[in-house]
This record gives sequence, structure tokens and C-alpha cells, in this order.
Amino acid sequence: MTDAELRAAAARGESTPVSAIGWMRLIARALALIALIIVFVPLHYLYRVLSYGSPFPMLFLRYAARVCGAKVEVIGTHLKRDVFFVANHLSWIDILALAGASGTAFVAKAELAEAPVVGWLASLNRTVFVKREHRMGVAEQINALKEALVDNWSVTVFPEGTTTDGQSLLPFKTSMLSVLEPPPPGVLVQPVILDYGPVAEWIGWIGEESGINNAKRVLSRKGTFKVRLHYLEPFSPEDFRGRKAISHESRRRIEEALIEILGKPLRPFAHTVAPVRYEPKNEDQAAG
Repeated sequence: MTDAELRAAAARGESTPVSAIGWMRLIARALALIALIIVFVPLHYLYRVLSYGSPFPMLFLRYAARVCGAKVEVIGTHLKRDVFFVANHLSWIDILALAGASGTAFVAKAELAEAPVVGWLASLNRTVFVKREHRMGVAEQINALKEALVDNWSVTVFPEGTTTDGQSLLPFKTSMLSVLEPPPPGVLVQPVILDYGPVAEWIGWIGEESGINNAKRVLSRKGTFKVRLHYLEPFSPEDFRGRKAISHESRRRIEEALIEILGKPLRPFAHTVAPVRYEPKNEDQAAG
């Protein structure tokens, strides 16, 4: 099967095959991740006994991204504290790359928590897992988000509510921006673009693909790939009236910059995402 056929099969929810050498790469990377866990996790818990806050989740996730094949390049300057990062979303690799670069906590979809190893690793860095269909839990999730902002000094939210293919940008959901209504004193919003370049569609976790299959495809892949983190100019949420206006401004900046990075217009996302009520038009599905 070609790469395009494998991606299409994965998006349909099929288990995609891995070659013998691919399994060797996957096992080698899994062993390297286990070695990092053995080193960094005890250091993290020991540090938490002696002092508040720990640098080890950030260091661990930075090296974990590298083990998974991601060579992270930071473009622009990220704020160090009192910042709410708003980013597009392609993969569980996003969390490794962003946390490894800035130590940020996250708001991520609940499905990520079920991904083997990755979900647990994300939880070490105070990830707030959002059950998108669980409306009664929104207030509880917002409280967890506020606590994460206090603990980590920065929080990243993926307002598309799902992962895409790097060529699209879905409408932003505003519920998790409720923490910015009103904004905490001194907190700024900084849009971020994750750019995987030519491998974006291979890395992207889209359609009906399971977390296990996506991890299997990524970890068995030959070689490395670049992940460019484009930190755009921050802005004050106090300059915009309410979370919808903040969301609109964030998306506008990300869309403009992403079009410039890709050098072409964004395309409609071709997959139905029921939890965020996204339904592509018929012609978009046919194109996909």
C-alpha cells in the first residue's frame, strides 16, 4: 500500500500494517521512552516532595518528542508565564513538542487520556482532559484549567476540539476559553501554529483512527521529521469583549499565518467530527 492508501485506511478506522523493520523501530523507540520514564519520573516525584513545581516533565517531554522522531524548532518567542497559548492541533506529538519547548500545561480531548503511555505522560504535565460531550463537567474542567494556569504559569488550549491534517483549520470552540471571561489579571493570549511540513498528513490523527494505531504508525516511521512551533505576537484578552471575540481574534491570526506558511489556501476538513458538531459538505467529503 502507498502512504496515501495507508492514511486513508487509518482514517477509516482500519488497523494498518507495519513492516518487520517498522516493528523494530517501534520497539526501539518504546524502549527508549521506558528508559526516559525510569530516569525522569522518579526525579519528578522526588523534586515535588522537596520543592513546589518540577522541571522534569518539561525535560522528559522534550526528549520524548525527539525519541518519537520529532525535531522541534521554535520560531518566535514564547512568553514564559501568565500566558494562554491557543494552537492548532494535529497529533499527540503536539503535547510533547509544546511542553518540551515551554513547560505549558494543556487542555486536550479526553481520547488522548486513553492513548497508551502518552495519556499518562501528558497527565504528568497537568493536562486537563476535556470530555467534549459531557456538558455537566464544563465547570469542573474550567476549575481544573485555572489550577493548571496557577501551577504551570502557562496553559495551551486546542480550540478546534479535535486533531486535523495540518491543511485545515476548524471553527474554534469557545467553552474552554471561559477562564478568560473575565481574564485573570496580567494574563495574555499568544497564538501558536504547529507546522509539520510535508509529513503533516501522515502524522495527523484524523477520522476514525484509534490512538493505538496512530501511535503505531508514528513510532514505526523511518527517520525524523521537523515540527516548527510558530509563536505569534501575543495580545491582551482585555482588548476583546468576551471569549467569542478572543476566539475569533486567535483564529484570525492563526489562519492568516498558516496560509502564509503553507503558501496556499486552507482546504475544508473532509471528516465528520460528531463531538464538535462538525460536518463537512458533500463536495468536501468527495474531495477528501
